Amino acid sequence: MLEPPTHVQPSPAPSPAADAGFAVKMMEPPPKPIIKSLSILIPVYNEERYLAAVVKRVVDQPLPGGLVREIIMVNDASKDRTWEIMQKLPEIFPGINFTLINKTTNEGKGAALRDAWSKATGDMLIVQDADFEYDPSDYPKLLQPILDGKADAVFGSRFIGEPHRVMYFWHQVANNVLTMLSNMLTNLNLTDMEVCYKVFTREVYSKIQVKSPRFGVEPELTAKVARMRIGHNGEGDRRTQGRHVRVYEVGVAYAGRTYEEGKKIGWKDAISAIVQIIRFRFSD
Repeated sequence: MLEPPTHVQPSPAPSPAADAGFAVKMMEPPPKPIIKSLSILIPVYNEERYLAAVVKRVVDQPLPGGLVREIIMVNDASKDRTWEIMQKLPEIFPGINFTLINKTTNEGKGAALRDAWSKATGDMLIVQDADFEYDPSDYPKLLQPILDGKADAVFGSRFIGEPHRVMYFWHQVANNVLTMLSNMLTNLNLTDMEVCYKVFTREVYSKIQVKSPRFGVEPELTAKVARMRIGHNGEGDRRTQGRHVRVYEVGVAYAGRTYEEGKKIGWKDAISAIVQIIRFRFSD
């Protein structure tokens, strides 16, 4: 016996008002992240001449969105009056939250950053050198891509249009080679991998454990950001493991120092950087 035909109730057509509401929603920009604080990490070695003035510039720099700043400083066993000066800074700038770390053995910039990294509590993190090579007045444009919800990490660049002091030719050649090698292994298209100014959201920096003791920390951070996926719980295949970190690059001013003025990086650090580029491309 044949079954009587089944009558399927057609779904109601969406109303014009619903279509309009959906279209308006699709045109709205994605919500901006809630970011209230910035951790500023400053590794320091033998900077008694510049330190107080640099920190004053960091403190005086207005931050977008009324961000609250914390300053985490690590004295990497300086041989001058650096630690003595560091201890006076909380009294000189009473409205700023300082964390001061004094190392008794010199281990290098990367090791100092590692110690500061573990103390950071901000919604964003930025690395600042303790001299006048980099200008904190660049903070707003470094932070803005993250505040706008466009980026998870922002790298500065000394070579895309901003004023910079004319310095050593072979340093420029070495930087270009290191950046190109890093780009080849990370598939990023940075113009200045070795730049000091790097900014990360908490979601990004909380996943990084710094291991390079010296200036190899720059390619290490770059490689780890390039490989990182965020917004997932570490389970499942790639489709459920979140997305790659969104990296932006903005031009920053640069007033490089000569060796007579206290510059510390040398050719041995370039060799070490090559090793770290290869190492962190394939391991963590």
